Formats: sequence, C-alpha cells, structure tokens
Amino acid sequence: MLKKIAVDLLVPTGVYYGARALGVDQTTALVLSGVVPALRVVQSVITERRINGMNAFVLAAVALGFAMSFVTGEPRVLLVRAAWGTAAFGLLLLSSLWLAKKPLVYSLANQVLSPERQRMLAENWERYPALQRVLRGVTAIWGVMFLADTAVRVVMALTLPIDLVPALDDALLVVLLVLLVLVQRLYSRFVMRRAGLHINGLHITPAT
Repeated sequence: MLKKIAVDLLVPTGVYYGARALGVDQTTALVLSGVVPALRVVQSVITERRINGMNAFVLAAVALGFAMSFVTGEPRVLLVRAAWGTAAFGLLLLSSLWLAKKPLVYSLANQVLSPERQRMLAENWERYPALQRVLRGVTAIWGVMFLADTAVRVVMALTLPIDLVPALDDALLVVLLVLLVLVQRLYSRFVMRRAGLHINGLHITPAT
C-alpha cells in the first residue's frame, strides 16, 4: 500500500514540478502528472490480467482530466481532479454500508492481507459482532473524513496559487491518513472494550 501511495502521489507531484522547471505550462504539467498513476494501473492490469473497481476509477479520472484539459484549458479545473478521487471514495465507503453485505473497509483489508489472514478476518467477522460494528463504524468514519477532505481540496484548488496546490494535496492526504489511523485505532479499541474484548491486529482475545 505504501508503495502504491508513493507512486500515485509523490511521483506525479515530482513530474508536475519537474515539467514546470523545464518551462512547461501549468495545464500541460498537470496533464503529464496524471499519466503516472494511469501507467501504474495499466501495468497492474497486465500483470494481474484483471481490472478492479479502483483501477477502473483511476483510468476514468485520468481520461476525464485529459478531456477537460482540451475543453477548458483551465489549470484550476484540473487541480480539482484531486478532489474527484476523495469524493468518489468517500461516497463509495458510505454507500457500502447500505448496498453491500460487508463494508468497503472489509474488502479493502482483504486486498492487502495474505490468504491466511484473510481467513482469519472472515472467521472473526462471523464470530464477533463487535468486529462487525468496528468495521462498519470505521467505514463511516473514513467516508465522512474523505468527504471533508474533498471540500478542503476544492477550496485549495480554486483559491490558492496553482503551483502550490499539488504539494499541498499530497501533504493533506498524509495528514488525512495519519488522522484516519489514529481515529480508527481509538474507535476500534473503544468498541471492542465495551464488548469485553481486546483487539491487536486481527487477534481478538477476552479483555483482562
């Protein structure tokens, strides 16, 4: 996950500022920065021979960004692109609470867990209703925080100096991820403690 975040955030930002240093205009530099995550998705599809929902979304967002750059030529419109992803992700998180049998956080966890730990998660889900409450609550927290992040990104994109926004977008996501980790850890321990349980990773034991 950290490798993917680094590729999708740091490399595109580096491409943008590198292009600007070479004298490329802001709109073109923003378009070029969007190519990097698209190339990673294409590589992932070729390697895994399948395309998942998140990869499809990244490709669609990049394609839309290209289209808008030709239609408007306005760099601030492209800057708002960063907010599309967080808005869509926040809405997906919240909608999964009603439209899916399991919240999106459960599915995301499965994508980064080994097969053995996936089985452990599935067993814990069936065995402990408190874990179900935790994952649903965490999904709701993530959804709300990503939508709040979207609002901040839109304000930055429309009001701040254009060349400053790409770096601030990355910094904002780092802050958001740190807050998410801290909040979900406190929330999960609170819920499990009320149920008389202790959680450490995927290991759940009676609280002492």
